[in-house]
Amino acid sequence: MQRKLTITLDEEVYDGLWRRVGKRRISNFIETVIRPLVADTSLDAGYKAMAADREREAAAVEWSNALIVDAANETR
Repeated sequence: MQRKLTITLDEEVYDGLWRRVGKRRISNFIETVIRPLVADTSLDAGYKAMAADREREAAAVEWSNALIVDAANETR
């Protein structure tokens, strides 16, 4: 579902948006930029993708285990 939002921008900012992305594309541009900052689903999808990467997960486990060994051998 989409919702309409009215925002106020400095004229210079609006002109820059208009020049860079075009008048009919400003809403899409703003949504694309802001979504990762406010949507919880982006983190979930990222974590799922990382967990599905078996090579990355194996490297992470190896790194984690090495830290445990290092911590156990550390003098205080």
